[in-house]
Amino acid sequence: MNDRTRGTLEMSAAMLISGTIGWVVVVSGLPIVDLVFWRCVFGAATLLAVCAAMGLLRRMSWRVLLLAALGGAAIVLNWLLIFASYSRASISIATAVYNTQPFMLVGFGVLFFGERLTAARLGWLAIAFAGVLLIAQAKPGAHLPGSDYLLGILMALGAAFCYALSAVLTKKLQGTSPHLVALVHVCVGILMVAPFANLTAPPSGAHAWGALVALGVVYTGLMYILLYGAIQRLPTHLTGALSFIYPVVAFAVDALAFGHRLQLLQLVGAAAILVAAAGMNQGWTFPSMRVAGRGQGPL
Repeated sequence: MNDRTRGTLEMSAAMLISGTIGWVVVVSGLPIVDLVFWRCVFGAATLLAVCAAMGLLRRMSWRVLLLAALGGAAIVLNWLLIFASYSRASISIATAVYNTQPFMLVGFGVLFFGERLTAARLGWLAIAFAGVLLIAQAKPGAHLPGSDYLLGILMALGAAFCYALSAVLTKKLQGTSPHLVALVHVCVGILMVAPFANLTAPPSGAHAWGALVALGVVYTGLMYILLYGAIQRLPTHLTGALSFIYPVVAFAVDALAFGHRLQLLQLVGAAAILVAAAGMNQGWTFPSMRVAGRGQGPL
């Protein structure tokens, strides 16, 4: 299995897992700061065990440690913002807005990696963006107070920017184990969030602790190992395209768990996202475009 195929499978699995995280966050009923803190704690425990078992615990250069720490700060801010947006703009709307991050990723790719948008890639990104806009038109949860709804939108946009920034920083760590990078991220998260978490009154009950363990082990340990491995193996534009799997899963979960049924525009939008992701992944082109050939690297 070559790196591109493995990275594609890893990214797809990570996005499938990530698509259900909104359900865990909502049903846990825990304050967002506490949720993120314990997610980092259980995630760090999981990743520490994995890194030790794989013999990855070693000294890191200051440059690698600094880049990983900055990426960790960005990803933790991403968690705080996107989790907080769910209760203000609903999981569906927050997820739709959050998925502007692939376009931010592509922009960073152009700025920092010398990547260039072809007409075909730009076309697929435009179709995917149109799909996100169609999904947002139904606005489930728009009955919420206007200020809260707008704040939720802004939080989701901020989360998208933080995710894209973390992905770019992770891209610069090629050659460093993604397991070790993820461990640094959650350790930074513990230090960032601990001063604001309510540690004097930890969660009680099997339900709350079950949600926290799932967030730490599955949604952090497993998911971020897959995600960081994929980011290091794939070109930026393909990472962005496969990220669109996440909103489709999230909308399905929102409909099944919370009764937010997909309306016609949402269904059309989800189809547009899937087609665009497939087009980007497979290198499909539009009939009127001339292309230099398939199988090339980033242009």
